[in-house]
Amino acid sequence: MKKIASLSLLFLCLTQFSCKDDFLVTTDPTRIGADLFYKTEDQFLQALNGVYGQMQTITNSAYIFKEFTSDNTTLDFNPLDRGGAAGWEAFEFSSVNQGNGEISNLWNQYYSGLYSANYTLEKLAGSTLDATIKGPIEGQLKFLRAYFYFDMVQYFGDVVLVTSTLDKPDKAFDLVRSPQADVWAQVEKDLKEAVALLPATYPASQTGRITKGAALALLGKSQLTQKKYAEALATLKQVTGYSLNPLYADNFNPAKKNGPESIFEVQYQGGNDLGEWSSFAYTFAPRLSADAVTGFANTTPGGRNIPTNDMIAAYEPGDLRKDASLRTSYTLKGTAVTIPYVIKFTHPHTLTGRTDDNWVVLRYADVLLMMAEAINEQSGPTAEAIGYVNQVRKRAGLKDLTGLDKAAFKTAIMQERRVELAFENHRWFDLRRTKSPAELAAFMNAYGAKEKGNPTVNRGGIAFNAQDYVFSDYEYFFPIPAPQILINNKLTQNPGYQ
Repeated sequence: MKKIASLSLLFLCLTQFSCKDDFLVTTDPTRIGADLFYKTEDQFLQALNGVYGQMQTITNSAYIFKEFTSDNTTLDFNPLDRGGAAGWEAFEFSSVNQGNGEISNLWNQYYSGLYSANYTLEKLAGSTLDATIKGPIEGQLKFLRAYFYFDMVQYFGDVVLVTSTLDKPDKAFDLVRSPQADVWAQVEKDLKEAVALLPATYPASQTGRITKGAALALLGKSQLTQKKYAEALATLKQVTGYSLNPLYADNFNPAKKNGPESIFEVQYQGGNDLGEWSSFAYTFAPRLSADAVTGFANTTPGGRNIPTNDMIAAYEPGDLRKDASLRTSYTLKGTAVTIPYVIKFTHPHTLTGRTDDNWVVLRYADVLLMMAEAINEQSGPTAEAIGYVNQVRKRAGLKDLTGLDKAAFKTAIMQERRVELAFENHRWFDLRRTKSPAELAAFMNAYGAKEKGNPTVNRGGIAFNAQDYVFSDYEYFFPIPAPQILINNKLTQNPGYQ
């Protein structure tokens, strides 16, 4: 079987028509109906791959919601084009509202993924596939559904919880937001069932598929987020069979995908026109860098996800991860330009805009740091907890931590997570997990004051708006997209956005 790559979703255009007159009931010979398609193992794997493909769509813009919103990254400001000011830039400047187009896209992408997972699960349940085939497919689908809700409940709080498709469109207008506790309960249920169904490994031909270890890692992270520290630790200790890559940069090297540290990564394939490529290098490179970063002339990089001065200063002297993660300048036509950029996902490739970089969602270093956090929250910095952190620091070329109390060790863990997982879409959820809404507001406003006082990137004479970097505690959650409330007036808006 081919390695995981998204295929065109096969359950679009499966609408069935009926009519009183038999001669009007026809089948389009160019399409396979749902009643005929979901029969064989290969067909279910194609449908599953379609859901995996939606992970690509979600991941392509996840930096906006998980890094841009935080103190890790900013933008290469373009004073001549303010087209993004009401969209993606709003996440950097803490000015998101319910009419933001990126918020609507976010909501729609996740619910599209949820529909696809639910629909395939329903077809799978009624299939005659052997249990040994059906089980792993079901486990992968339940992991993906859990992952979608793991993100959604942290983005929006209460969300619409659907675990089955609707037999009548009108029922969609009766849907309401479910309490966060119910959403988290469903996430845990799906992941626990996935753990029981998934194998620890796959044959080489199926590299990249979701494993038991991935389900355990996400379950542990879910429990940690809910402050179920004892449960999280017990779960995370079951994530075995992984090890740290000797070289930090190997985690992101396209030639070494799905390595010993990788627990789950979104698969991409560059070097062709099959539509499976990634392009993070182009999105993150300074906008006027042309070929200086990507290696291809006549390109217009995005200038997004630029490392902040604050992020650059977070690395300790001698930290080997810094040079593998970012650069503080680039050289174009012999001239040095002091605009930083992310290097983690920038590697040689053969076709313009079509890079081969995967996106790592879960890796073993994350698990080690989560176990240290879970222990510290229960009993303070034990030798075991400190040992987990020091494993990560040793690879980075840093000295061991010693002599810290509970509060200082918590700070050290968060610092370690920031630099170890920099630009990998963990920072915003880490901040939310470890701070109350009021604490997060104070933290973000302090960061914003520093950025306004000394911008990472020159703004070309354009002054900051008075509302830029003004973060309120209600912004702990994103707003429910205005179009969703317009469509279904039973949906309520999050406080502060009314």
